[in-house]
Amino acid sequence: MVMKKNPSTGRKKTATTKIQTKSHLQVTFSKRRSGIFNKASELCTLCGVEVAMIVFSPGNKVFSFGHPKVETILDRFLSAPGSKKHQLLEAHRSIYNIHELNVHLTEILNQVEAEKKHGDLLEEMRRLNQREHWWEAPIRELGLHELEQLRASMEELKKNIIAVILNGGGKVDDEFLESKAAAFIIPNGHNLLY
Repeated sequence: MVMKKNPSTGRKKTATTKIQTKSHLQVTFSKRRSGIFNKASELCTLCGVEVAMIVFSPGNKVFSFGHPKVETILDRFLSAPGSKKHQLLEAHRSIYNIHELNVHLTEILNQVEAEKKHGDLLEEMRRLNQREHWWEAPIRELGLHELEQLRASMEELKKNIIAVILNGGGKVDDEFLESKAAAFIIPNGHNLLY
């Protein structure tokens, strides 16, 4: 007598189709993901192979497993000599480096331009300062007309200094200066008026 198995006992084969319910989809993904990561870990342990897995969830989250590391295996895979992927990766890296260099160059050019403007401003300030402080001008480089102006300015300065000292700031004429000339002898023997 042969006994027939009850079709309800044991494993049933289920059809492999996409799950339509979102909550069921997420639960199934979580269970299957941990299962496949366990199988990959067993494969690494039993066979001594290197494995990298990257999985995107239905919610677009990234999950990865790698032995020894995902990055190490991906770099080795992408940088295989002679592969189109290697050429693409190198082209991408060189474009990225060129972009970084362009950004750095732009920053340096902006700094150079700012320093040039700063230098021009300092030069303009120096020129203005020389015009305002005529006593700092290089005398040997002045022409006859400029020297006469310098002499007149120095004489006016001398009159103003004496006026401040003697009169408390009033105007001083030449006769007043001559009458007070003896009083303005500097201790080292030089006359302040002449």
